[in-house]
Amino acid sequence: MARLVVLALALLAVSSCSAFHRIVGGRPAYIEQYPSLVQVERYRNGAWSQSCGANILNILYVLSAAHCFEGSDYAPHLRRIRAGSTYVNRGGYITNIEREFNHPSYRVAARYDGDITVVRLSSPIVYTTGVDRATLVYQGATIQDNVPVVHAGWGTTIPGVSASAPDRLLDTQIYTINNELCRQRYLTLPIPGIVTRNMICAGLLDVGGRDACQGDSGGPLYYGNILIGVVSWGHGCANATFPGISTNVASYTNWIAQTAV
Repeated sequence: MARLVVLALALLAVSSCSAFHRIVGGRPAYIEQYPSLVQVERYRNGAWSQSCGANILNILYVLSAAHCFEGSDYAPHLRRIRAGSTYVNRGGYITNIEREFNHPSYRVAARYDGDITVVRLSSPIVYTTGVDRATLVYQGATIQDNVPVVHAGWGTTIPGVSASAPDRLLDTQIYTINNELCRQRYLTLPIPGIVTRNMICAGLLDVGGRDACQGDSGGPLYYGNILIGVVSWGHGCANATFPGISTNVASYTNWIAQTAV
């Protein structure tokens, strides 16, 4: 039976202080720094291209955002995983997808509530220095406000400009933001965004300039080396008023463990 690595955040200093997202305000990084991060590639118009991120759970399963594995252009044979590469669309090795398990609560309470999926691979991943499983936050852990967290991914560096996508991995440090404050801000949009307790808001509040953006969805939000979030949605990218939003892994850790076996 494949096993997950789950770490109790209580052992750490936690009590201190739009779909298809990518990294804005990032710096170059290497896959050896984030070996549990993989690229999700999409087949469209006769070619494969990077479209989302995912996180290795064990040799047969990865964790991503449900919205990366749905829609009219989705079928398992139209997605694949590239593991162990710092660079976009080259290096590392590729494995195909067998099927996805989107969380049953996805889209029930709100458009992006439950935006999390466990994906079974068609062949096992081989661990190397650039390929390893993620350490998950434990079920029900409380993530405090204003703690430093990190996004990593391969996405666009200018919101809405696909040509700005880098050819290599980037990362950026931001901070967690109070859920209720975030919720109230999103309610002020012309079409209100619904922020739930199953989400983590993070960014540079009232400053902006750093965030995940188009293409990073499904990728990680790390506290230290612990996977606490899966990139989900937001209002634009790196917006000073509206923080980026990730699915809160701590709401789903038990379900993940039961599914990825």
